[in-house]
Amino acid sequence: MNILKEAKPNILVVGDLMIDHYLWGSCERISPEAPVQVVDIAKETTVLGGAGNVINNLKALGASVSVAGVIGDDPNGDELRAMLRDIAVDESKLIVQHDRKTSKKSRIIAVSQQILRYDKESKEDITEDSVESIMKSLREDIKSFDAVILSDYGKGVLTPSLTQAIIQAAKAEGVRVLVDPKGSDFSKYRGATLLTPNKKEAQLATGIEINDEASLKKALLKLKGECDLEISLITLSEDGIAIYDSDLKRFPTVAKEVFDVTGAGDTVIASIAYALSAGKNIDETAKFANLAAGVVVGKIGSATVTIDEIEEYEASLHKSTSDAHIKTFEEIDAIVKRYKANGKKVVFTNGCFDILHVGHVKYLQIAKSFGDILIVGLNSDASVSRLKGPTRPVNVAQDRAYLLAALEAVDFVVPFEEDTPYELIKMIAPDVLVKGGDYEGKKVVGTEFARELKLVDFVDGKSTTKTIEKIQGKTC
Repeated sequence: MNILKEAKPNILVVGDLMIDHYLWGSCERISPEAPVQVVDIAKETTVLGGAGNVINNLKALGASVSVAGVIGDDPNGDELRAMLRDIAVDESKLIVQHDRKTSKKSRIIAVSQQILRYDKESKEDITEDSVESIMKSLREDIKSFDAVILSDYGKGVLTPSLTQAIIQAAKAEGVRVLVDPKGSDFSKYRGATLLTPNKKEAQLATGIEINDEASLKKALLKLKGECDLEISLITLSEDGIAIYDSDLKRFPTVAKEVFDVTGAGDTVIASIAYALSAGKNIDETAKFANLAAGVVVGKIGSATVTIDEIEEYEASLHKSTSDAHIKTFEEIDAIVKRYKANGKKVVFTNGCFDILHVGHVKYLQIAKSFGDILIVGLNSDASVSRLKGPTRPVNVAQDRAYLLAALEAVDFVVPFEEDTPYELIKMIAPDVLVKGGDYEGKKVVGTEFARELKLVDFVDGKSTTKTIEKIQGKTC
């Protein structure tokens, strides 16, 4: 994930921008004027919708984002511009069309139930003057972008002429164009790098019912050929992502819990654009997009995901390398804050773990059972030498950390230089601090920062010292 964390791709989003407006309240009576509910509004919230949700996802990942599109000369247009500026999105390429309404969808929600939605918007195609104004703006600097995303919600911005003009201008400069398509006719997207239709959309566009590997491959090939795509891709919901570049490949989903699929398609195209722009190949990109989708479907509503959340999610699935589980003080501080904010119970223990043995593993498994996340503080080589003598450690800290991080029970390993993890415990403030049973009746460093102390007995006859003695022939 490091290359993705360091990447700051510059991505342009073109499409149908909207404001999602929510009126939250309660309902305790029926109107005397008509048989309708009376909602007492307690609060109002607004978020970017449509192509704006793609923008939110890109910003959450860490991309630099610009947006092009058409809004009306109205208060909603002013509000939308302000919302984009608030998240540091370049909105200078937005075109105002005076006879057009900026899309705003208002939802009235009472007791977590949406009871009414009303829309203010224009749905007809934008004018050719608006098309030319957008292209004039894009031709000046399209080569400065790492990728262009066309987010089509069928509200009239991505007309066939504008869509083709953008694709051709981007291709001329070697810039990828990724499209979240709409409708059953994908011909206007011809020449794009890839499309991200879901299974239903792909079936409508190709006329092929996808019910097995053969029909899936047929649909992918038809999309690739008819739309002149570099890569053909279909998202398959809980079955992951299917891709055809030179051959058919399927990447299964990695979602643990699904609460809400709202906006998952926006997350997928944003994460694909981000990963490709960061230099990942399409296979790595598909896996990354699946992880991103796995995180957002575990949230309620149109959600976004960060690189750190994806990394932590991958670690929880035990699909990452051991390196991804070894953290610095600064990294673990941020991770712990996120977990605690989500109501997770954090467990901490520490030790030298010089020669890993069954006693260590069973101890760590019990420690993990006390909460959701187990963090292991690991003594540095110098620290072990001071505590155990000049012949120790047998294994250097990097090796000890890697082996610990490979254990299923261990979520994160944090090396520390001091003789005790006092500062580390103070920073983490764990819900549960775990130490060996030999600390019964003794003072345990850091207990004042933990909610609870648990002592776990070691496995009889299992220790690093005894293992070393056996190797040296001092014991049988």
